[in-house]
Amino acid sequence: MELTVDLRVDLADFSLEVRQAFASTGITALFGPSGGGKSTLLRAIAGFERRAAGRIVFGEEEWLGPDRFVPTHRRGVGFVFQDARLFPHLSARGNLDYAWKRAAKAEAGFFFDDVVGMLDLAPLFSRRAGQLSGGERQRVAIGRTLLSRPRLLLMDEPLASLDTKRKSEILPYVARLPAAFGIPIIYVTHALEEVTQLADRIVALEAGRAVAAGGVAETLARLDLPGVQGRFEAGAVLAGRVAGQDAALQLTLVDLGGMSIEVPGIGLSPGAEVRLRVRARDVSLALDRPQGLSIRNMLDGRIVAMAPEADTAYAEVLIETAGQQLRARITRAAVQDLQLREGQPVVALVKSVAFDRQALPRAPADGGD
Repeated sequence: MELTVDLRVDLADFSLEVRQAFASTGITALFGPSGGGKSTLLRAIAGFERRAAGRIVFGEEEWLGPDRFVPTHRRGVGFVFQDARLFPHLSARGNLDYAWKRAAKAEAGFFFDDVVGMLDLAPLFSRRAGQLSGGERQRVAIGRTLLSRPRLLLMDEPLASLDTKRKSEILPYVARLPAAFGIPIIYVTHALEEVTQLADRIVALEAGRAVAAGGVAETLARLDLPGVQGRFEAGAVLAGRVAGQDAALQLTLVDLGGMSIEVPGIGLSPGAEVRLRVRARDVSLALDRPQGLSIRNMLDGRIVAMAPEADTAYAEVLIETAGQQLRARITRAAVQDLQLREGQPVVALVKSVAFDRQALPRAPADGGD
């Protein structure tokens, strides 16, 4: 069921005003800089924010409207917080049993063992919250939330407290949830690596407003949203398939659809789908293929847009390559010296180490916003 929101939340020093429809499948990332209103919007959808005004509709159910406020427990939403919030006096199994027994009458197409198996929770059953690692606590928290049999899963930066290693362990579990349980997810984050790996689509928030919505690749490629990604991390996403492995050199060859690139070894079989996030600052441009460089990835492309950065010496350039879009952040002086213009053929030079390698976790969901 589609979720639509048209609401306003006025706080002491901040106002959120969002009108947006959310898809009924897959994972939608609420993304943007800190303080943009992501968590406030999620809390309003959940029913935690009594100051919200406007309208929220899930399917044909009105959760918020004139003179109407449906409480959280009647909305059928599950909420995963930054901290696991497990019951410390119960074992992992006890926390899961608590949710399952309370939701026994709720309708769902899955059962206790399905959740335990998907999240690999059985080995944790006998341990209490204090005996679990941060990643294990979050897996149990996600499992407990799923066992409440929600119709919509809301996740508020659930991995923010985890280090990189723990994040990499739990991300694949989160990625598989929509396909495994048929539950749409709205996922709040300001971490681009999480968006790249998890999301089917993005709703970008900045200063309390939704400034963009759409697929991951096309939204991250936009040059008119400097505040959403930030200048240092801004980049684009390339989709490809593993074409082969060079075990001796620890390299993986990825086919982008007619062009190939090398990245540090990915432990995936040939044919596996991957997403590669490439930072704009790691891309240089040339008019012809240079010789005698250590940079091995050279992609033929065409400039489709250019935008100077306000109050800096830099410009952003959008390049079409292999039917996809890549961003480059170069100096305005380089633009002038090379006489770059829209429509011009160029060669994009990308260092292998610049790629954030992210595997596509599932079949794509529908493309609704």
